[in-house]
Amino acid sequence: MGTYTFKDGSQKDLLNLTGTVPMKHQGTTYNIPICLWILDSHPFAPPLCFLKPSQNMGVRVGRHIDAQGRMYLPYLQSWSHPKSTVCGLIREMAVKFEEELPLYSVSAEDGTRQRELLSYISQVTDGVSSMEVKGPSHAKVTVIGGGDMALACLLAVSAKGTAGKLVLLDPTDGEPAGGATADLEIFSLPNVQVTKDFSAIAGSAIVIVTVNAWSNSQSYVGVLQSNVELLRRIVPTVVHHCPKCLLLVASQPVEIMTYVTWKLSGFPHTRVLGIGCNLDSGRFHHVIEKLVNSEEGAQDAWIIGEQSENKVAVWGDPDSSAKNQISGKLYPKIFQEQLTSRALEMLKGKGQRSWSVGLSVADITHTLILNNGKVHSVSTLSKGLFGVQEEVFLSIPCVLGSVGVMGTVQTLQEDVQIWETLQRSAAAIEAVQQQLRL
Repeated sequence: MGTYTFKDGSQKDLLNLTGTVPMKHQGTTYNIPICLWILDSHPFAPPLCFLKPSQNMGVRVGRHIDAQGRMYLPYLQSWSHPKSTVCGLIREMAVKFEEELPLYSVSAEDGTRQRELLSYISQVTDGVSSMEVKGPSHAKVTVIGGGDMALACLLAVSAKGTAGKLVLLDPTDGEPAGGATADLEIFSLPNVQVTKDFSAIAGSAIVIVTVNAWSNSQSYVGVLQSNVELLRRIVPTVVHHCPKCLLLVASQPVEIMTYVTWKLSGFPHTRVLGIGCNLDSGRFHHVIEKLVNSEEGAQDAWIIGEQSENKVAVWGDPDSSAKNQISGKLYPKIFQEQLTSRALEMLKGKGQRSWSVGLSVADITHTLILNNGKVHSVSTLSKGLFGVQEEVFLSIPCVLGSVGVMGTVQTLQEDVQIWETLQRSAAAIEAVQQQLRL
């Protein structure tokens, strides 16, 4: 056991494996000194792996090793219990070391620098943070992903200013941060941490999942199964480090990926939600406001259902006498139909780019952090609503707060065509879900 010092100054006793990995280079066997720190989330999370050079050794920065001796091996990034093991990890180390020498000899003059490096490796890492969420203004938010979508979400949430700390976790490959994430490390933002270490997300109030594993060479179900495998490596570790967090899914297709995330997390369905039709609803509100030259009443209309061509518009019921009657002006049904037709025509062909989705994610995150009970059209478990019998996630107007989905809006107009459209979507989504291996 060894005492592990974290970035925030806290310490924890963790299992420390120190030894050598044999490798051959030009017919000679060399023993490469390493140290592995086994997190308390093992075996679901991979070890933290470092070279441990002696005073006459220098770290050779390469494809899988950074200047501090931290290893970024493909085996670590694809870690999946129970398939992945420490023995398998060490075998890959030997192979990668032979492909690219990890250490080199240094002169006596460089001894001081090597002692400092050795001290850094043995005492300080960017491991688990003990930070806890202290209140809305200190909420920690993590965005998982390494592409444009992740960056758009991170920047949009940052711009809102409601998150006290932001973490961008890039689990995509074995390389040190690349692309957009590398730019973030160069042009650092206040309160933003860029990392590949899952343990850095500890204490997050909200974890936003943006990862996708698209491939033109696979069938649609094959692509979805690849996404399932990707989430299988991510979600259990997230749950370990953030057992009380809310999971907000932006991966596509959002209905199925939210369902998969919910199943893999074991969380109550109220704590797992997808971005759904929140962006479409926001655009819908905006167009209606312009058409009637007033903000009053527009908030009582939503786009719901499947985030596809099957999505539909729905309004609050002006004849409802329910206690949770939505406040604001409610137009006669004939006028609602005219507004809906015109608004949908104006919105036709307007796609969802990364930056627009990022703004939508920030909108939802803002409501969750501030716990203000605002209504959003988000993907939630819809069994029992609108005659849906399948266990699927569809976008429904939901009241959101710090605990996730606090309830759904009940005062919606009943429309046979809308119900039938949602039921068809649910049946189609369920048919695809049945083909996935969870």
